[in-house]
Amino acid sequence: MRISALNRKLLRDLLAMKGQAIAIALVIASGVTMFVMYLSNFESLRRTQQTYYDRQRFADVFVTAKRVPERIADRLAEIPGIGALDTRVVADVTLDIPGVDTPSRGRLISIPSDGHPKLNDVFLRRGRWIDAAHSDEVLVSEAFAIANGFEPGAGIAAIINGRRRMLRIVGIALSPEYVYTIPPGEIIPDDRRYGILWMERKALASAFNMEGGFNDVSIRLLPGASSSEVIAQLDRILASYGGLGAIPRALQFSHWTLDSELKQLQSFGFIVPALFLGVAAFILNIALTRALTLQRPQIAALKALGYTNAELAWHYLKWALLIAALGALAGIAAGAWLGNVMIQLYNRYFRFPVLDYRLSAGVAIGAVLGSLVIASLGALSAVRRAVRIPPAEAMRPEPPAQYRPSLVERGPFGCRLSHITRIILRNLERQPVRAIASLTGISLAMAILVVGLYFIDAMEVLKEMQFSYVQRQDMTLSFVEPISARAFYELRSLPGVEYVEPLRSVPVRLRHGYLSRNLTILGVPSVPILNRIVDRSGRILTPPPEGLLLSKTLAEILQVSPGDRVQLEVLEGARPVREAEVAGLVDEFLGLSVYMDQEGLFRLMREGRRLSGAYLQVDSIAMPQLYRKLKSTPEVAGVSLTKDALRSFESTMDENMGIMTSITVVFAVIIAFGVVYNAARVSLSERSHELASLRVLGFRRAEISIILLGELALLTILALPLGAGIGFLMAKGILAAVENELYRIPFIITGQNIARSALAVVIAAAFSGFVVRRKLDKLDLVAVLKTRE
Repeated sequence: MRISALNRKLLRDLLAMKGQAIAIALVIASGVTMFVMYLSNFESLRRTQQTYYDRQRFADVFVTAKRVPERIADRLAEIPGIGALDTRVVADVTLDIPGVDTPSRGRLISIPSDGHPKLNDVFLRRGRWIDAAHSDEVLVSEAFAIANGFEPGAGIAAIINGRRRMLRIVGIALSPEYVYTIPPGEIIPDDRRYGILWMERKALASAFNMEGGFNDVSIRLLPGASSSEVIAQLDRILASYGGLGAIPRALQFSHWTLDSELKQLQSFGFIVPALFLGVAAFILNIALTRALTLQRPQIAALKALGYTNAELAWHYLKWALLIAALGALAGIAAGAWLGNVMIQLYNRYFRFPVLDYRLSAGVAIGAVLGSLVIASLGALSAVRRAVRIPPAEAMRPEPPAQYRPSLVERGPFGCRLSHITRIILRNLERQPVRAIASLTGISLAMAILVVGLYFIDAMEVLKEMQFSYVQRQDMTLSFVEPISARAFYELRSLPGVEYVEPLRSVPVRLRHGYLSRNLTILGVPSVPILNRIVDRSGRILTPPPEGLLLSKTLAEILQVSPGDRVQLEVLEGARPVREAEVAGLVDEFLGLSVYMDQEGLFRLMREGRRLSGAYLQVDSIAMPQLYRKLKSTPEVAGVSLTKDALRSFESTMDENMGIMTSITVVFAVIIAFGVVYNAARVSLSERSHELASLRVLGFRRAEISIILLGELALLTILALPLGAGIGFLMAKGILAAVENELYRIPFIITGQNIARSALAVVIAAAFSGFVVRRKLDKLDLVAVLKTRE
């Protein structure tokens, strides 16, 4: 195949500048890698989610009640908009897991023995389906089975309706309802101590006196049906049966968590690559501008030979496009590899029958097109300036720069500056655009490092705040039903219990105008000791004597402010409807919370002192004895241990943050290297005649190295505080984008973060300077003095 003269010239030019081309391609590859890694995982998860939901017939609406006669199911099915309906018996129980001293929790869900559920179908991973002839058979969730080493045939004890009962595991299963499983009242998964178990309908109903009834309903809507209208009808019918308020799929916790993760992946897939590719555009512009300046005589000659401006513009644009294409291909390969690594991490937290990684053609094509567009934008201004120069003007050498004393030299200490320092300062001042571009690129590398390391510091602050300031209890108990205050004294007499803080929680639908949320009012003692209300600044708050204290995020959702009145539809007992004033707001890190003074809550409910649970401080020596006692107490529905929650939090954060921070650091270092190396190579090409002249005049290699690399060192030093400031603003922006109802990440940029980020940038800059420094040793003084590039 015959290669045109311009294309041969293009290849020779790229070969002559291969170091710069590789550095630019690496920066582009970094951005493309992040783009491919995030968006390919987003597409893989979204595709898997939709397929799984469809195959297993995941419900659109969920509602729980106290006890509903089976005949009411026909009435519910007649509600307009309902396409399918499935009733179940669901019960939370205490589990006694072999090898686990602490009481564990499980959720028993009924399934038919002669077929699969109509909705929320269970996917059998291993083993067999339950047999109606054996009422003790169960299926268990896969994550729970793996964490405890359960296999089909293993046994597990459960406290069912006050009686200890041995259950036999016959299968390991998955459900679209529990893709992501968190124990009630906790913030992260605990697969070791919380599991989902599926049991035959008649056996489970019999154990909890639910024959001829149900307490849980799943609903699939007809296309185009309004979920809000269906929910209103459901709540009206089930109110007299202890209905706790229907919720749409969007608020179902597992789906909501997965959907939030998908939104964050998609956001990161565009925000982070844009930063990398923006830096690449800076570097391309600098490199190409200098290359075209050096090729002014060649451009004039080509024009004289008949090449048009358009042909020459396309020739030099191809220079940028070829580098971008090579970087994009490398980035796609690296992104696919890291995406596969990342999907394995998601496989540990989101449970699907199959979660395969797939890089779609759309993501790959988008990565290539995005790189080419960015490269074109970066090169366009340089190419336009070069090809517009008339041939006669281009044949003349570029006018020499006008040297004059720099601003610093004109200052009071200018006379004390050395000749080398003056040369450095003057060169920076006469090339302000290039200096600003290099400064910006290095600053962005510093900023990206600051953002990457920020999340580690933020998680440490969140952990410290949650487990040292808020949750100071050793253990949290929840009861099956609210019980009398007499239990407070009985808890104090349990083995090892040193302090008891009573807990009263009331499930409500909080309504303001047309906005509402189902949640729980937490009754707090006037001076809480073990579980406290702490805002983001670390300030400890106490609930007002009357009225509600709402988390700031909840207030924003409901569009309320202090002084407004809200309606409370109580979802237990006699289900009274009350009104209360929003007395204040608290800006918390986690969840949507509603607090109320415990005595005020009793008055609002017009009830005596009743407890829904308790926070305990326990002597560690007596823990085993206390565990045994709680396992056999039928009133206890669940036990949460603060130390286990802390351990799960640490392991989850260490794994997730470790991988993502490592990737961010590596790519930010690549940016720093690419920016500094390209700036140094441009400076070397531009000043080779000057530096060679200085060598002939008697300057040593070390001195001309200082002249060449000194300005880059100065730019790097100036970029560090600027990058820290940009990183501060970027972290603020990303923080606003990723905050959601479940958690708000604390904003903190530590000195250690700045120091580590600066060290990484300095090392990358020093390495690139070392590479360029070797070029100085090979400088041919005679050749350079004979001809100017």
